[in-house]
Amino acid sequence: MSTYFTKEHEWVKVKEGIGAVGISEHAAHELGDVTFVELPKLGATVKQFDVLGSIESVKAASDIYAPVSGKVVKVNEALNDAPEIVNESAEDAGWMAWIEITDESELKNLMTKEQYDEFLKTL
Repeated sequence: MSTYFTKEHEWVKVKEGIGAVGISEHAAHELGDVTFVELPKLGATVKQFDVLGSIESVKAASDIYAPVSGKVVKVNEALNDAPEIVNESAEDAGWMAWIEITDESELKNLMTKEQYDEFLKTL
């Protein structure tokens, strides 16, 4: 499994053509206590870097952007009742959607974990 990051602080973990998507630990920490997550619709088709959903916290509301293009094949319904999972486990249990990736070459537009960590130092 390979993990990639965007400059907007989303991550995608890719395995066998499916990308699990969420927001980074950094983004979850910056947002503070997450109060609501708007998940994408099952079956929706998304384009890379288009809005996938949104997230609200006690501090701010932010759009979540799709790190890859494809079709939403699963959403994390648990976040409807327990959005705080994003704070507890942003890069694991706090995933938001699974996307069936249509073009894996788009991954070259993203950062590796090491590149993302370096990017964070510039903020």
